[in-house]
Amino acid sequence: MKKLVFFVAISAFALLFSQCTVNRQLSQAKALGDCKFNIASADSVYLSGIDIRKLRNMEDLNPMRYPQIAAGLLSKSIPLSARLNIDITNPTNKVAAINQLEYKIQLADQELFNGFINQRIEVAPGGGSTRVPIKLNANAYQLLTDDKTRSAFTDLVRNMSGTNNTKPSVLTIKIKPTLALGNKKIDYPGYITINQEVTNKILTGQ
Repeated sequence: MKKLVFFVAISAFALLFSQCTVNRQLSQAKALGDCKFNIASADSVYLSGIDIRKLRNMEDLNPMRYPQIAAGLLSKSIPLSARLNIDITNPTNKVAAINQLEYKIQLADQELFNGFINQRIEVAPGGGSTRVPIKLNANAYQLLTDDKTRSAFTDLVRNMSGTNNTKPSVLTIKIKPTLALGNKKIDYPGYITINQEVTNKILTGQ
C-alpha cells in the first residue's frame, strides 16, 4: 500500500512539474511574441558565390559578366547566402525565451528563406535586448526569373549591396517557437509575424 501511495505521489509530482514547465515555456514564448524585432544588419551576403556588394544594379547581374549566374540560370540553381543579425528587445515585465524556433522570411509574398534555430534565446524583461544571427541559404532562381518577384528581388540586391537611391525592400519574417515537453516537441500556435523595411544601410547596420 505504501509503495502504491509513493508511486501515485511521484506520478502526481511529475505531472505537476511537467505542467509547470509547459506553463513557464508558454509564458516566455508569449513574451517573445510581444518583443520588438529589428533587422539590425546583414553580412556575408553572396549570390552564386559573388560578394553582393559588387552588384550595384541589374546590369551587374549580366550573365556575360558573371558566368556563375549564367550557369545558374541554365541549371535553375542560383544560391543566395547571407547572415541577418536580428535585434530582439523585450518591453514586457516577463522573461522572453525559447529553446528552438522555426523561421520563414518572405519577399513579395514569396518564401525567400526558411530554417531552424536550435539554441536558447533569452531576453531580459524591462527593455532587455539580445542579437540573434540567422544564417540564410536559398535558391534565388525563382525570384530572379519570375516577373512577380524580379523587381522586388533586384531592389533587395541593391539595398543589401549598399546602393543609394533604391526603393526600400519589405521583408516579412515569420517565427514559430517550439516548446519542449520531455522528448516531445510542441509547436507554438500560429506565427509571430514581423514586417520590416530593409534599406541600403543594412550592411553597415545604420
